[in-house]
Amino acid sequence: MSKNIKNIIYKTLSKAWATLLEINYDYRFKDGTWKRVSRESYDRGHGTGILLYNIEKGTIILTNQFRMPIYHTNKDEAMSIEVCAGAIDDNDLPESTIIREVEEEVGYKVRDVKKVIETYMSPGALTEKMYLYVAPYSEDMKVSEGGGLASEHEEIEVMEIPFTRALEMIESGEIRDAKTIILLQYAQINNLIKH
Repeated sequence: MSKNIKNIIYKTLSKAWATLLEINYDYRFKDGTWKRVSRESYDRGHGTGILLYNIEKGTIILTNQFRMPIYHTNKDEAMSIEVCAGAIDDNDLPESTIIREVEEEVGYKVRDVKKVIETYMSPGALTEKMYLYVAPYSEDMKVSEGGGLASEHEEIEVMEIPFTRALEMIESGEIRDAKTIILLQYAQINNLIKH
């Protein structure tokens, strides 16, 4: 690939919450011609997400929270139903990040998480790679009501729902978040929960 790209110039457009770059470069196309290309890239680090499931009850844990980028484009869909997720801090491991996020957001203390996939959610614009996990949960793991951290301006509704209902919510459009759909479909394909 390095033979097909040269003369890369980075320009920082913003370093507010994350880093927005304009990247200009020369790219050689399949026909051999070189063209100057300009793209914007948003770097907010990498993230984690997890589907918590209870085999005995046939339930899962999801969150519901306000998402400003969705509100900006579609006010009626601004509340987003998602798996528990969070950004990876500078030197943290994805596994320790998701274990911490589960306790903060949904109030469960999980130990054993299984990574199922690493994926770029929107590679045309975002540098973020998501590390996606699954883990069983039970009532004896519950340590708080969850809801997120006030210091991070989080207000998260914790939802425990039947797995079958969650699958219906994909079909109805109530769940539109890609990481959540990926993990629910992983659970369905791999028969994690009897339904």
